Amino acid sequence: MTPPKARLWMALRKRAGGGLRFRRQHPIGPYVLDFYCVSARLAVEVDGFVHITGDHPERDLRRDAWLAVRGIRTLRIDARDVRDELDGVVGLIVATANSDGPRAPPAPSTPSGSPSPYG
Repeated sequence: MTPPKARLWMALRKRAGGGLRFRRQHPIGPYVLDFYCVSARLAVEVDGFVHITGDHPERDLRRDAWLAVRGIRTLRIDARDVRDELDGVVGLIVATANSDGPRAPPAPSTPSGSPSPYG
């Protein structure tokens, strides 16, 4: 695991609460999810710089669509936000996992220098 993923894993294990349990490196179909909450049907992906380069954005969209067809929401978190705003990221994950709202399309990772959606 990358340092941001390891940091988020430790935080989710300690702070998720509310009966939420996350699995790390969870295989599903042809993919391996960074984190997955079975009860919420929520995939959490920590995206580093590579996710905004080359064909990665298109691959991520295809993956998220594949998961959505199977009723799994995807929440993409920028690795910088895990580093800089860990409490806010964990709060967002827990709130999303606990929400029954509509399954929104995934938001693209913010490019370097863009404002963080968490701060």
